[in-house]
Amino acid sequence: MGFTAKDVKELRDRTGVGMMDCKKALEANDGDMEKAIDWLREKGLAAAAKKAGRVAAEGMAYADVIDGVGVVVEVNAETDFVAQNEKFVAFVKNVAVAVAKSAPADLEALLDSPYPDSDKTVREMQQEMVYVIGENITVRRFARYADGVMVPYVHAGGKIGVLVTLEVSDVSNMDAVEALGKDIAMQIAAMRPLYLDSASVDSSELEREREIQLAKALEENKAKNLPEEKARQIAENMVKGRINKFFEEICLLNQPFVKENKLSVEKYVQQVAKELGGKITVKGFTRFEKGEGIEKKEDNFAEEISKLVK
Repeated sequence: MGFTAKDVKELRDRTGVGMMDCKKALEANDGDMEKAIDWLREKGLAAAAKKAGRVAAEGMAYADVIDGVGVVVEVNAETDFVAQNEKFVAFVKNVAVAVAKSAPADLEALLDSPYPDSDKTVREMQQEMVYVIGENITVRRFARYADGVMVPYVHAGGKIGVLVTLEVSDVSNMDAVEALGKDIAMQIAAMRPLYLDSASVDSSELEREREIQLAKALEENKAKNLPEEKARQIAENMVKGRINKFFEEICLLNQPFVKENKLSVEKYVQQVAKELGGKITVKGFTRFEKGEGIEKKEDNFAEEISKLVK
């Protein structure tokens, strides 16, 4: 598999490593981007690989609790101006209502479900919005929670939508529970956890991380000229600490709590529950960031202007 200068640039953007080292990594791995990232990390050149995919699409992420049902949705549009359009915002909120009322199994079922206070389906109203606003409008994804205490949070007018669900028992001060849920939701928005806890981490992803960290630790130990068995033993002990750090980065409950970073999120929740005289457990969350993972077309503005003046 070959590679281009654009691939080298993408690898640099994703890892922060110099162009020549990125080129070497791609050469060593036949142009395979993911293997090149692993290679750089094993060499200790990339402290951490940046997330794949550019966040470029526009629109709105929205979260709410509707008749006791928690909903978070993302609806995309072509420009950021649309997110300020009252009709578009109303459409997004009504899509959330449709999710809450119809409990669709998937996106297709949502699009075929009734649009609130209308004889149209969500799909038909989406098409109407395209006509009214003049841009491509797409309902992209949703999540629905029907159990527990749900707390929504919308950041920066729809850039990020978060929904947290808590299991609560023997607590009478629900205002305090809501405040805790809001703090956790804001943590999720800011710190981007991928999993609830270490037990939730995908086994293949965890094994891949172990292999990367072991190879990196062995590489670091080469200069010490240790016997092979001793070097591997030390490297494996190093990996244990690094995996714990890995969990702190990607698992919500393992992360240091932003407002009290001497405690993990899990320990902070336990502390609040104790103060309130009951039990509180974070059961799940969903975080949508508008346009996440969608690559926006790169326009050549000089070329566009040149076409207009001809």
